[in-house]
Amino acid sequence: MAEVRFTTYIFDLDGTLLDTLPDLTQLANRILRDVGYPERTESEILSFVGNGVRRLMRQALPDDAPEDVVERAMRIWNEHFQEYHQLTEPYPGVVALLEALRAQGARIGVVSNKLQAGVDQIVSMKLPGLVDDMLGESPAVPRKPDPAGIKMMMASLGGTPQTTMYVGDSPSDMKAARDAGVYAVAVTWGYHDREDFEAPNMDAAVQPNVIVDTPEQILTLTPADADA
Repeated sequence: MAEVRFTTYIFDLDGTLLDTLPDLTQLANRILRDVGYPERTESEILSFVGNGVRRLMRQALPDDAPEDVVERAMRIWNEHFQEYHQLTEPYPGVVALLEALRAQGARIGVVSNKLQAGVDQIVSMKLPGLVDDMLGESPAVPRKPDPAGIKMMMASLGGTPQTTMYVGDSPSDMKAARDAGVYAVAVTWGYHDREDFEAPNMDAAVQPNVIVDTPEQILTLTPADADA
């Protein structure tokens, strides 16, 4: 009997496929300067990544920053995010992984907490022709850990929970994948360490099925691993 393989692969974007942190830091600090507040370090911006743009800017601003400043910050983000892409690159091995998956006939999607316009732009620039469909945050797609985006993408790509894998770099990604009923793969090359997925007494709802250290390892996984 032929080995059953995953047919649908859905990926997080920032911290999983692309290292966007340098550009995110530059854009956030440009906005902080524009609205009259101190800049943040790259490590500080990293700690704010993962829950959408508004949450990132709300955390980058001081706690006492008025809401109208947050709104101004978001307007500046929407006006200028297209300019901040020069420092963003795929992680080593990611392009080869996506090419290999396409060669074996798999369908590939992206579900990100980045705004939809940002997802469309950066994927088309940095991963051209390698992704079949993509979803970012929008009125129709809530942010992860809500599983709605993964379920929508799985339907778009014609996948089933039994043959769909979701790959991400955060516990929130793992919760979304688990709640969507798909195979949850955590990566260690992004914005979270292995320890973030192996903390003592971690809620089973955010535990990955497996943790991988290289993109190449993803190619070796099969649905049978989910039952192991």
